[in-house]
Amino acid sequence: MALEITDGTFQDVVLNSDKPVLVDFWAVWCGPCRMLGPIVEEIAADFEGKAIVGKVDVDNNQQVSVDYGIRNIPTVLIFKNGEVVDKIVGVAPKETIAEKLSAHL
Repeated sequence: MALEITDGTFQDVVLNSDKPVLVDFWAVWCGPCRMLGPIVEEIAADFEGKAIVGKVDVDNNQQVSVDYGIRNIPTVLIFKNGEVVDKIVGVAPKETIAEKLSAHL
């Protein structure tokens, strides 16, 4: 299951992680985000133990959204060693997201 990441936990969960981290920036009212949600959950299960998969609700966590320039949702950022190493804006197939995350394992 994808972790709920907040402004308060972002530093510890994402930036200080020794594993790659996939972060899905989303909102409850966003239709495409609801389409991507189940895909992110599947990826969380597939990569358990290899990577961290989490979600940031942009409405409730505006600071981290501003810090990373999130203007469109859904946006998926992949972090490694505290740095953004890949980005996907919009809904993408599971295979595409999994390939991008696998490249950073």
